[in-house]
Amino acid sequence: MAVEQQTADEVKAPAPRNGAAPAPAAPAKRNGRPETMAVRGMGFPAMGEPFIVCDNLVKIYKVADLEVVALQGLDLTVNRGELMAIIGNSGSGKSTLLNTLGGLDRPSAGRVSVGNRDLLKMDDRDMVLYKREVVGFVWQQSSRNLIPYLTALENVQVPMIIAGKSPAEQSAWAGELLDAVGLGHRKTHRLSQLSGGEQQRVAIAIGLANRPPLLLADEPTGEVDTATAGVIYGIFRRLNKEYGTSIVIVSHDPAIAFRVDRVVAIRDGRTSTETVRRTVVEGETETEQTHEEFVVMDAAGRIQIPRDYVEKLGMGRRVRVEMEDGRIVVRPVEGRTGPAGGADEADGTASGAAGAPATEGGPAATAGGGAGAPARKRFGLSLPAFGRKKKGGG
Repeated sequence: MAVEQQTADEVKAPAPRNGAAPAPAAPAKRNGRPETMAVRGMGFPAMGEPFIVCDNLVKIYKVADLEVVALQGLDLTVNRGELMAIIGNSGSGKSTLLNTLGGLDRPSAGRVSVGNRDLLKMDDRDMVLYKREVVGFVWQQSSRNLIPYLTALENVQVPMIIAGKSPAEQSAWAGELLDAVGLGHRKTHRLSQLSGGEQQRVAIAIGLANRPPLLLADEPTGEVDTATAGVIYGIFRRLNKEYGTSIVIVSHDPAIAFRVDRVVAIRDGRTSTETVRRTVVEGETETEQTHEEFVVMDAAGRIQIPRDYVEKLGMGRRVRVEMEDGRIVVRPVEGRTGPAGGADEADGTASGAAGAPATEGGPAATAGGGAGAPARKRFGLSLPAFGRKKKGGG
């Protein structure tokens, strides 16, 4: 892949005159590449530090007299440079979350920050700059990503033209991006001459046109076949490693866990479970990959018990929660009748003391890891649905 092009002011800094202040230091580099202008100008966290933070995020849509709660106190943290996915059924709130992170929608309550910038406090001008310089979007439908009468190269240049980049930089960076997504030989082709998968790869290049540190992808493989989807996921991973771009992908496909480093599942507007990919290496050889699943606990101490556990144990709207030998035990109450409980109880959400570790055992759902275990918002449970490790390829 070609070396990233630098703007003219980065290449030739003016020499100091007659005691004037020295020229600015060369831009910070990662893997030999200069940091993006957006990153240098906005003071984003270092690699591996929290980059996206959602705290008790709420989004309510109002249509006439009807209110629909899309996000119900969602908590999420994404580190800079991470490649992760968000999955969930239709209506779970995942697309609403993506639109919020992209600055396309504003939450009703809570806090959401990207790179130490609070999106709720941004005025319209700051939000325009944020969407232009900080975040890139890849949509499922190619018609939302591309201009049909332009070539692939011209499509990638459009965001740079709007941002006021020089023609030389536009041509060089657009060409490099198309090379990066494997379409260097198709630069002059119009969209009618490209397959659906190739159009989506052009869309990925467009999303990175202004060198944003964050790329959001909403169902990017929803309209392509399995083989093409594998190619697209491979491109995401390569771009993540090469440029350090933080990438968040929304998908319906649970198999995406084998393509990214972490998967967060959303249910009923809240984060429910988190699956982390771990690679086993012996010597210099990667032998296998395993996936460890955790239940996510929010700041109020709530967790979502998987629906199959609720059904299997016959849990109704009320349960008993007890402490036994350093474990939190959730026991079903005899029968499934009684006074109506809250929505949390009905959908399998359990509340407990924040920081209680967790396992699963016996006839009741139990959470615990021994007395004195450290408090964590994310914790593993040891029975199959909670602490299972899944092996898989690639």
